[in-house]
Formats: sequence, C-alpha cells, structure tokens
Amino acid sequence: MKITFLGTGTSQGIPVIGSTHPVCLSTNPKDKRLRVSVLIEWKNYTYVVDCGPDFRQQMLNVKCNKLDGVIFTHEHADHTAGLDDIRPFYFKQGDIPIYAHKRVLKALKRRFDYIFETENKYAGAPGVKPIRIENKPFPLGDLQVVPINGWHYKLQVFGFRFDDFAYLTDMKTIDDAEVEKLKGVKILVVNALRETEHISHFNLKEALALIKKVNPEHAYLTHISHMMGFHDEVEQKLPKNVFLAYDNLEINLNNL
Repeated sequence: MKITFLGTGTSQGIPVIGSTHPVCLSTNPKDKRLRVSVLIEWKNYTYVVDCGPDFRQQMLNVKCNKLDGVIFTHEHADHTAGLDDIRPFYFKQGDIPIYAHKRVLKALKRRFDYIFETENKYAGAPGVKPIRIENKPFPLGDLQVVPINGWHYKLQVFGFRFDDFAYLTDMKTIDDAEVEKLKGVKILVVNALRETEHISHFNLKEALALIKKVNPEHAYLTHISHMMGFHDEVEQKLPKNVFLAYDNLEINLNNL
C-alpha cells in the first residue's frame, strides 16, 4: 500500500493569504501546505480521502489518472469543495463512487445539486455514485475499511483504518472504544493544528497523547497550521517515531 499526502495544511492552507507570519514567508517547500487530503493506492485500486479546494492541483502534482472513489471525513469546505474537479475521471470512467455519512451526503447534494441531478442534468457535470457509510466496516476494493468515529468540536467526523494504515483528521475528541480500533496499525496519521489549545482540533500535545495510546510503529502529523512553526524546527522536537507530514510525501507500507 502506498500513501501520498496530497495536502497537509489547515483550512486556509499555508501560506495564508496576506499573512506576513514567518512560516508563511518561508522558502522551504515543506512549509507550503495545500488543504488536507491523502491518496491511497494498493494493487490496482486508487482512492482519495477528502477532496478540498486544491484537489485539481493535487491530482496534477501526483499525475493521478485513475480514481476509484472519494471517501469523506466530514462536510467542511476544506474537505469537500473540490468535488466538481472529479470531472476528468468521470468523463473517462463514469459515475465516481463517493463514501460518506448520510449527513455529509445530504450536505454535498445541497451544495453540488447539479452533480446529483437525475433529470435534465447539465451535460458537462460529473456524476457520482453516493454510498452511505456508518460506524461499521465497509468494503473498499478488496479491503474492509474500519471507520473511526470522532468529534470535531460538536460535529461528528470519521477517520478510517485501511488495514495497517489509519488516517484521522479534524478530530478533537475520540472515545476509548474507537481508539481500540486503531491498535496494531503500523502507520497512524493524526491531525495536530498547533501547539496551543484549539476548540475543534487536537493540538500537538493531544495528538502525541493519542499516538502514545495507539503505539503505532510510525506516526505522521497533518492538518498543520502555520502557527505550529517551521517544519524542520518542529520535527526535531518530536519523538523518534513521529514526523510532520508534508505535501507530496510518499510512504510505502511494503518497505517498512
């Protein structure tokens, strides 16, 4: 299984428009972060988790020419606003499966009504195959994916476990029963917005506490704000098996 971090930034991305914060002015490519998303490939399967407003550029960056589906964590714009840009895949492949909680599917249908239209549909619009997921395993290719239920302040969000890999973003709290689902993973990706407290996201301390509970072989932090600091400086302070993810980072589980 190959994992590619398409974006590792928070909802505004880094650099933030108009910001003179030192991290936003950094020339280090690892300090430049598109909105958070991840590409997961195994055998002949290709899926993405979330497609935010940078989705088109992300697909071009990694030269992706096939998409078997999109799995959504929740409905916020930085995770869904790029849905229209599945069009090139739709034109080649037909309706693209999208997997989401029923609330998220409803929000997508409201925002992208022309995509979900069945009568008098605009010829240039993409098409989707909505698949409702709940907090129980569901098939994806030849895998059984395990949802990990969490809370983004008061909003329910899903993380996902794909065999030895688990991906969590935009979480602030997670029940112990859900943490148990993560035990035994080799790679854990978890959001860590910044060092200081935040109302709806793990800060660095909270993310590291979860990583310690799960005890993966390796952990990567994502959904990172410029307020976390410079990539190279922050990574030096992390435990030896924890790393800051960065855009276009690739991980191959077969090589671990």
